[in-house]
Amino acid sequence: MFSEVMRYILDLGPTVMLPVVIIIFSKILGMKAGDCFKAGLHIGIGFVGIGLVIGLMLDSIGPAAKAMAENFDLNLHVVDVGWPGSSPMTWASQIALVAIPIAILVNVAMLLTRMTRVVNVDIWNIWHMTFTGALLHLATGSWMIGMAGVVIHAAFVYKLGDWFARDTRNFFELEGIAIPHGTSAYMGPIAVLVDAIIEKIPGVNRIKFSADDIQRKFGPFGEPVTVGFVMGLIIGILAGYDVKGVLQLAVKTAAVMLLMPRVIKPIMDGLTPIAKQARSRLQAKFGGQEFLIGLDPALLLGHTAVVSASLIFIPLTILIAVCVPGNQVLPFGDLATIGFLCGDGSRRASWKSVPHLNLGCHHHEHHSVDRDANYWFAHPTGG
Repeated sequence: MFSEVMRYILDLGPTVMLPVVIIIFSKILGMKAGDCFKAGLHIGIGFVGIGLVIGLMLDSIGPAAKAMAENFDLNLHVVDVGWPGSSPMTWASQIALVAIPIAILVNVAMLLTRMTRVVNVDIWNIWHMTFTGALLHLATGSWMIGMAGVVIHAAFVYKLGDWFARDTRNFFELEGIAIPHGTSAYMGPIAVLVDAIIEKIPGVNRIKFSADDIQRKFGPFGEPVTVGFVMGLIIGILAGYDVKGVLQLAVKTAAVMLLMPRVIKPIMDGLTPIAKQARSRLQAKFGGQEFLIGLDPALLLGHTAVVSASLIFIPLTILIAVCVPGNQVLPFGDLATIGFLCGDGSRRASWKSVPHLNLGCHHHEHHSVDRDANYWFAHPTGG
């Protein structure tokens, strides 16, 4: 009976499951029933919009990426299915139904012991932690090792949500929000490391340019929509499309640049009252400690620099796949959603040099990486 109920809930998908969780969570916080429903519905609508835009990217950029590989006769025989393929496989695993309550219990235990400030409501994306557990279970045949993988992955991700909450607030202006995502959150520490290395390279550390700088310098030709159009032209040409195909792809990538930030707005409209209520109620109950609502990195796609980085990354990812010795995997399934990885890295990296493209891009944040690293060690729950 329990497995059937859990399977039914999972089959609802994030566009239904997340609003339901949000409604229940906001009601527990003491919000009025009407406000709870309105907030949950807005968030659901926002994620439907994100799904539509990502669908547009999958339908247009996905075939272009495959055509690009064929056009250059790349010897890549294994096709990456990405999260659209790996997520259903994970939920179908033997460990899946147990992993969800375990990941939730880890979050509750860490909150009670004040090891984290993240209240994770992004239940759908527990599948990343489940994926780790399922792999360990398949590799070792041990349920205990599989469960340990879920626990360790979950604990580490919640801590990453803590550590990078300040960047989420300062750069993306998401007050009271954390992004404890099972895969993209790992880009944050990598970004800190690469940023520290870049800062030590004479000459390179003085190269600074941002999306705002490009827009000021080039005017309308530096607008995000124009950048998206140009990136579409480049991808279409590399894919070997004819003039019609290149122009159609360029307009679609420009549309993604325009629409993605706009479909985020309903989510923010729904989250704002919940975040305020959560902070006031939880801080009053737990002695003034600040809490963070853990959500999907799709929120970060509202920033044009993240979308720009994701478009730049599409040909770069294929180039990297070609250059890595012995690689036979053709990046495909996750090319359209690569912005999820760019978002977490872009909180720390900057438009300073070519090496930063492996993290995403945004304007340079004027503070010391070393100072921030010391701050995290001194304050393990961030802030």
